Amino acid sequence: MFTPSRLTLARKRRGMTLVELGERVGVSSQSISNYERGRQQPAQATLRDISNVLDFPLSFFSASELDELDAKSVNFRARSKLAASTREAALAESRLAIELSRWIDERFKLPSVDIPTPGRKMNPALAVEYLRSAWRLGEETSIRNMVHLVEARGVRVFSLAPEYPEVDAFSFWRDGRPFIFLNTHKSAARSRFDVAHELGHLIMHSDDDAGVRTRAAEREADEFASNLLMPRRSLAARVPDSPTTDQIIRLKKYWNVSALALTYRLHSLGKISDWQYRQTVIELGRLGYRTGEPDGGAHETSMLLKKVFGFLKEQGILPRHVAGEVNTNIRELNSWVFGLIVTVEAGGGRGAKSESARPRLQVVK
Repeated sequence: MFTPSRLTLARKRRGMTLVELGERVGVSSQSISNYERGRQQPAQATLRDISNVLDFPLSFFSASELDELDAKSVNFRARSKLAASTREAALAESRLAIELSRWIDERFKLPSVDIPTPGRKMNPALAVEYLRSAWRLGEETSIRNMVHLVEARGVRVFSLAPEYPEVDAFSFWRDGRPFIFLNTHKSAARSRFDVAHELGHLIMHSDDDAGVRTRAAEREADEFASNLLMPRRSLAARVPDSPTTDQIIRLKKYWNVSALALTYRLHSLGKISDWQYRQTVIELGRLGYRTGEPDGGAHETSMLLKKVFGFLKEQGILPRHVAGEVNTNIRELNSWVFGLIVTVEAGGGRGAKSESARPRLQVVK
């Protein structure tokens, strides 16, 4: 059996056009189009060539139908700057990761979704107050790990493949489940801000058409992230008036944010003047903080996925078995899960147990 929609998804995941795939396989672009539309079945030898070129196992192309993600449901920052093929590749990757998420849901007891969605009834600052109250975070507590926090509330967080570094973080709701995809090429602090930014979209803009996200919505998500990661009361208690650049660099570590993000937040709260803001930004640029975070620390990664793959390993179920279950390969699977497979796969296992007995996992909040 051949599933046309899976060929389309695999081709887009690799960023290929009909012409490019046809040339590499040795058939016409019209033939590839006919395969994708279900008008023609590829010969078995042709399907093997397609499998090799697209680097997906043969089983991928005979599994059940997969609908594509509607681009209008996904928030891409600076969408106009992304090539269509790059955007389609990111959408295809996220659609495949959803299948892993469903596979995990069938086998583990995981946190249910607990994301308040007041929508546009609240401005970003009030939305953060509402969230902190709902999640009992306190009014000025520093959040130590954003990925762990949102995973404990039912958000699935995956990484984006390294071959498309120009794709920023994005988020969407799918069948009642919120998803966030992160670009792991950024500094740890900026990636952490991305999680908070996307959480803002999930909370405040859940009723919007994400495909036409406005600059105003982007500003609101940035303001949400700033308020969440750097609470006003916490800053007031720890930051002196008119702090120096050196003080900002030292203090940013308390909130695990970038030096520029903290500078912007202090300026918005009136803790530094317009002149000092400009001078601080210039000085931070000179020190390398505009293009990176010289002392940014370790990247946050998924606790949920680490626990899932760790528990599976204890049962003798290795990542290659999981990859087979979701009809992909280790390289592709690893690109979704922050590279965690390298550490889990090492050392082998005791032999896969029957999948009829599904393990249950409760993620620690």
